[in-house]
Amino acid sequence: MPVIVRLDAALARRGMTLTELSAQVDLTLANLSILKTGKARAIRFSTLEAICRALECQPGDILAFEDTKGEDQ
Repeated sequence: MPVIVRLDAALARRGMTLTELSAQVDLTLANLSILKTGKARAIRFSTLEAICRALECQPGDILAFEDTKGEDQ
């Protein structure tokens, strides 16, 4: 998938654990883990906003686009 989730890096910059983030944004640890591992298929803007507020970051600090189209050709 060309959208990459970089939640690990954002957590590390803030010195925060996934458990601490879960408590701050009121999301289950399981749902955040799915996001962190890149297995999520979508994210709500309200969730993204809550994560950005807790981590004091911008959406671009958490999400990146890597165009893989054409790499296999």
